[in-house]
Amino acid sequence: MSLLRAKIPDVFNEPACEKNRGKDAKARKKGCSKPLTPGAAAGGCAFDGAKIVLQPITDVAHLIHAPLACEGNSWDNRGAASSGPTLWRTSFTTDLTELDIVMGQGERKLFKAIREIKEAHRPPAIFVYPTCVTALIGDDIEAVCKRAAEKFGLPVVPVNAPGFAGSKNLGNKLAGEALLDHVIGTVEPDDAGPYDINILGEFNLSGEFWLVKPLLDRLGIRVRACIPGDARYFDIACAHRARAAMMVCSTALINLARRMEQRWGIPFFEGSFYGITDTSEALRQISQLLVKKGADSEILGRTEALIAEEEAIAWKKLAAYRRRLQGKRVLLNTGGVKSWSVVHALMEIGIEIVGTSVKKSTVEDRERIKQILKDDNHMFEQMAPRELYAMLSEHKADIMLSGGRTQFIALKAKTPWLDINQERQHPYAGYDGMVELVRQIDLAIHNPIWRQVREPAPWDCQPAVREELPRTKSETATLHVVQEFAGTTADDFGAC
Repeated sequence: MSLLRAKIPDVFNEPACEKNRGKDAKARKKGCSKPLTPGAAAGGCAFDGAKIVLQPITDVAHLIHAPLACEGNSWDNRGAASSGPTLWRTSFTTDLTELDIVMGQGERKLFKAIREIKEAHRPPAIFVYPTCVTALIGDDIEAVCKRAAEKFGLPVVPVNAPGFAGSKNLGNKLAGEALLDHVIGTVEPDDAGPYDINILGEFNLSGEFWLVKPLLDRLGIRVRACIPGDARYFDIACAHRARAAMMVCSTALINLARRMEQRWGIPFFEGSFYGITDTSEALRQISQLLVKKGADSEILGRTEALIAEEEAIAWKKLAAYRRRLQGKRVLLNTGGVKSWSVVHALMEIGIEIVGTSVKKSTVEDRERIKQILKDDNHMFEQMAPRELYAMLSEHKADIMLSGGRTQFIALKAKTPWLDINQERQHPYAGYDGMVELVRQIDLAIHNPIWRQVREPAPWDCQPAVREELPRTKSETATLHVVQEFAGTTADDFGAC
């Protein structure tokens, strides 16, 4: 716990972002994230954040040293995809019980679990995650991992991010610190080259990175390590020999990018693969950084040729959707890098942004939104469900893009909705991803179901019934009961 207490203030001291460089020394140490406050873990605890960052390392065994519920609540919390190993899809836990805790059997049970995983699965490494329970009872995770590594001859990495330490974002950063302390730089590759790069903060959700990697392959650029999306332990261990890096989600792993630049001189920039313009700009900046680090300048010309070719193909595909989506209004209820990257991507084809959430966005993200939208009137910190419903039911937006937690607000308001968070089923990165995003928006907005659900219900709109014979008292009483049950009156019943 003493190591954790010493690590947390260091994680929040983040001088890498441009906004932070302009602050005085005292303010700079606060970084861009808020320290631990009551209720800070409501959107996900530190353990959850660490698991999100590290679980997509696909050939590693992820062992949760805790009661069973901790692993059950955190497993498979992102829609990351793997092109090969499936060990990361297997759930490992020590499943501590009350008896283990009372009798002090936690460390012994952890050591036994590491041995069983090593013998049954032969992974290249094992990551061990303590949670609130094992951290509070004082199990020495680092000592057990060190002893197991010596005994079994494989890396056993302690990820010291128990849930009570803070929010999910803090857990993201603590996971980056674990990679720096125990993984990156532990293996020397024999094939390092001048065109090697790292991609940081890319989770390969729904296989998104697979739409971008072929572009880099055509330029002769090798991704030494994509952290964490579709990653392998050996690749991450060799990541210190890359020549440049691109930061996709700075909120999660900017501390990792900064420290790698300090230790091994790997320059980085923050970019996005969402949208045509941002994808092209990201490719340009990667090539420029490589040239600055010694690569042949001819890659700049090849990059421009590739961009021109891919942009022409993408714009041609988007031409059919532009006419159908021009002027459509979108409400974006997300955060982080998507709060500005998706905004820019949608505006490229003429879609109007009526609002974008900045709850999980950094100061830099907010500044980018202001530059893109030319003002901050369309930015909102947090919108209550009642306000979201009112905005959508009043038809101030034609579609809402958000995560699964707010989808039912849109559906209740009879408004199209599209998932763009980690649970999404379609990849939206790169040129092809932009076309897919626009296609999905078009399908959602123009789905004929919305016209049907917005029509009056049959019991609200019945054809007039002309009766030649007067009703009896019994018939009249029955009619009033039916009308009251259907929410109509005698005046509007029988009229549309």
